[in-house]
Amino acid sequence: MPVSKSPKSPKSPQDNPDEANRRQALIRASARLFREKGYDATTVRDIAAAVGMRSGSPFYHFKNKQEILKAVMEEGLHQGFDRTVAALAKATTVQARFRALVRTQYGILHDEGSEFIAVLLYDWRSLPPEYMQEIIRVKDRYDALWQETLGDMLQAGLLGAHVDPQQAAVSDVKIARLMVMGAINFTVTWYKQKTQPEQMDLDALADSTVRFFMRSSQN
Repeated sequence: MPVSKSPKSPKSPQDNPDEANRRQALIRASARLFREKGYDATTVRDIAAAVGMRSGSPFYHFKNKQEILKAVMEEGLHQGFDRTVAALAKATTVQARFRALVRTQYGILHDEGSEFIAVLLYDWRSLPPEYMQEIIRVKDRYDALWQETLGDMLQAGLLGAHVDPQQAAVSDVKIARLMVMGAINFTVTWYKQKTQPEQMDLDALADSTVRFFMRSSQN
């Protein structure tokens, strides 16, 4: 009696290097278009045209435009996490770790081709609740890098007005992270890369931010 073969499950685009490259091209093009035009004003046809595909081709890789948006945000968070871990690995003091976090975050926001996190900041509310939960899980891993360093700074009396280690409650660390990252992330609305000699570059902007938030260890 012949043995019946079970049907093969369809391969995901990631199983094929060419399809994986096309998917990444769609994510990069979508990030740029969402940043330039806004999520609502960008059509799937726009995205397909930007990478030389037919208008319906993106649906081979994504169910809908919201799933493309989620993929853009995930890409930004994964890239940001990897860049931040690499920067922290070179820092030997808590002060150096904080400076590395600040400078890396500015690069994530403003380096050429870094539209991903800006899209997350502007278009977060365009995600359906189930996608929001997935992004939050990815973002929590990224935020934990900041949380650890800021906690150490509070314990050492190096952050803001806190000089008493007993003030380093969990709530203070979370608020500190939200305030510091909020200030940095808001620069997407006003900072332009250095085009004139008198303008700050990202290194100078990072140094200024560190001076503003971090106390001198001699105080």
